[in-house]
Amino acid sequence: MEGSYGRYTDKTKVYDIKPLRTLKPVFPNGNQAPPPFVCSPPFGPFPPGFSPFYPFTSSDHNNNSQPSLVTPLRSFRSPNNNVEEPQGCCSTVKRKIPKKRTQAENVNFESGITVAEREYGNRKLVVSVLMRYEALRRRFSQLEDAREAVSGINKRADLKAGSTCMSRGVRTNTKKRPGVVPGVEIGDVFFFRFEMCLVGLHSPSMAGIDYLVVKGETEEETIATSIVSSGYYDNDEGDPEVLVYTGQGGGNADKEKQTSDQKLERGNLALEKSLVKNSPVRVIRGLKEASQSGKVYVYDGIYEVKESWVEKGKLGHNTFKYKLMRAPGQPPAFATWTATQKWKAGLPSREGLILTDITSGVESIGVSLVNEVDEDNGPAYFTYSTKVTYSESFKLTQPSLGCDCCSSSCKPGNLNCHCIRKNGGDYPYCGNGVLVSRKPMVYECSPSCPCSACKNKVTQMGLKLRLEVFKTENRGWGLRSWDPIRAGSFICIYAGEAKEKSNVEEQTDDYVFDTTRVYTTFKWNYEHGLADEVDSEELSEEPELPLPLVISAKNVGNVARFMNHSCSPNVFWQPVSYESNGQLFLHVAFFAISHIPPMTELTYDYGVTQPSEAQNGNTLHGMKKCFCGSEYCRGSFG
Repeated sequence: MEGSYGRYTDKTKVYDIKPLRTLKPVFPNGNQAPPPFVCSPPFGPFPPGFSPFYPFTSSDHNNNSQPSLVTPLRSFRSPNNNVEEPQGCCSTVKRKIPKKRTQAENVNFESGITVAEREYGNRKLVVSVLMRYEALRRRFSQLEDAREAVSGINKRADLKAGSTCMSRGVRTNTKKRPGVVPGVEIGDVFFFRFEMCLVGLHSPSMAGIDYLVVKGETEEETIATSIVSSGYYDNDEGDPEVLVYTGQGGGNADKEKQTSDQKLERGNLALEKSLVKNSPVRVIRGLKEASQSGKVYVYDGIYEVKESWVEKGKLGHNTFKYKLMRAPGQPPAFATWTATQKWKAGLPSREGLILTDITSGVESIGVSLVNEVDEDNGPAYFTYSTKVTYSESFKLTQPSLGCDCCSSSCKPGNLNCHCIRKNGGDYPYCGNGVLVSRKPMVYECSPSCPCSACKNKVTQMGLKLRLEVFKTENRGWGLRSWDPIRAGSFICIYAGEAKEKSNVEEQTDDYVFDTTRVYTTFKWNYEHGLADEVDSEELSEEPELPLPLVISAKNVGNVARFMNHSCSPNVFWQPVSYESNGQLFLHVAFFAISHIPPMTELTYDYGVTQPSEAQNGNTLHGMKKCFCGSEYCRGSFG
């Protein structure tokens, strides 16, 4: 039929049909009976004398066809929105077909956080949320590194991990509030903006001002709850007690992209209202990370807006300025940070400094020796070394082979690489050297491997942090860092002399690391259900060594000998091995459990000897009294 193609009728054809208003009605005269009222289905059948008209004419329908069944519109809704075009359809309407997921989402995942806990947190919950997020981010970063080796594209693992935690309910303090956030402590550090969102410290992942709508005298109005001073705007951050903050909008004033005047709206208006109402504002300060290109954020506590004004920016546009002053009586946070930066520059000199470098140049980064407590001039003499020496009787007899990768570095996921294959096919570290997961054993490439620039040699590269040995109040000498430490970051190995356990007098040797002790178990790796890896096998996190390893650092050792015990440590040990001259050598490496603020003492669990019987209901009891002061102190160690 002309103008008809299958089931499609050409509706562009113009018919010479007069509008109804031009037709003159015809009424029967009195001698004629009224014509019968005819009602037929759209496509027939039709009585004699009647024929179908447009648009009910079609090649598929004739006067002998059966009446069609009309389907209601709601039946066309697809429950999964996966609408597919029928074969041979000529419709020009484009339907949006969602992309197929590469992996099924685990809809049965339980966050383990109650509704009440999600709204109102505590310290334990905040730490847990941050650790779960960071573990997931490390896993996603590991996967992205493997994809980048093939495609050259690396997506933001921090954003993916954050959105996953948000959607699965791994978060707390969702109720927005001014002032103190339950469970978040002054001095806490964050390496990603999403971390602050998940614990309720600062909700926006991008905006620098967070605010809350409250009831005013006549109408609703906004007050600021928190601000992030990340250095992108022209802020005056020289004084640790005072912050001159630049308002938002109008472009980026610091990067000379401001194109218009800032307006007194949203966050700017909220800060103005906080000034009028004298409402507290949380301040998070951002600084450039020493070893990375990103930012590190420190929660600096409660501030008050004291003054506001308008001034011309770098390109002549109006910008709002707000002067905030830190509330008195709070512990130092940003002030500690700025002090460590001055110590690094040598201005001023560190108070209580005894030695600028206790390693005498053995380490590429100096380790200071400081005493601000008493007149002690330093620990007993020892020989500083960065290695573990093995006796002939201790050396492993099993041969070991390194990789033969010809490129400058081993590629993630390359099963032809011996070192990658021994790690289960995964690269054990992220691209920035952060350990992804605890494992029974981490296998690194050795110095003899041809991959000279390989990133799978993290523990062999020496110190990367500016550390300090300091005198504690009641536990002798301790160790801390001038730099903030990211969770999973390598700190140091335990250097010393590897000995047979029978040859070590642990009662008199305070510098012994014994892998045969019993250690408190804890969960550090990512959750397979949260990462939608429910079908993959969850590996053990407990160390597995081919033989007992006991290292004494009494006479020869490194900074690890100064790390004290804690029942709530911020550092854990991980066995690491690599080949040397065809032999496999074992090492004990220390990594950060969670983010560690600057000048925080570094501690790990010393463990206890194999338990024989319980004491006071505690099966984990050691030979020495514990002074860690932790809320979860078990009272003894060793």
